[in-house]
Amino acid sequence: MTAWELRRATAADVPAIMELERSTFVTDAWSERTMRSEVAGEHGYYLVAFEPGEKSRIDAYAGLLAPRGAGEGDIQTIAVAPRARRRGLARALMNALIGEARSRGAQEIFLEVRDDNPGAQALYVSLGFEEIGVRPQYYQPDGVDAIVMRLAVPTPETTIA
Repeated sequence: MTAWELRRATAADVPAIMELERSTFVTDAWSERTMRSEVAGEHGYYLVAFEPGEKSRIDAYAGLLAPRGAGEGDIQTIAVAPRARRRGLARALMNALIGEARSRGAQEIFLEVRDDNPGAQALYVSLGFEEIGVRPQYYQPDGVDAIVMRLAVPTPETTIA
């Protein structure tokens, strides 16, 4: 099993992020301008994942929008390269974003997921997200519905070792 390193994304990562963005979200990829704005944004928290020793090859990225003290956050995006899928990387990224949202005071986290992506839906449910609504034909130009999901951010539990 591969171990990945996670680190905060920087503007220098945007070209590699965009390569993965365009290959993952073929019909509805964000623009490079939007991604740069998100990565550099005051209220955002974007992570990249790579294999140790392969810092220039990004295998995944994920982003959170959570202004400190706002009480809520939004998972903005997450993508994992095909070579790195089904090995726990998306779960690791999601857990890191949930932890960051908690540290910023978020009590709820929201996200949208494509109705035609059951794998991602199953991951989010396993992390405690619940479906709260549907946005018809949200993803364009494909006309795919978005399932809106919510997580009540769990309080960290400390146990005796």
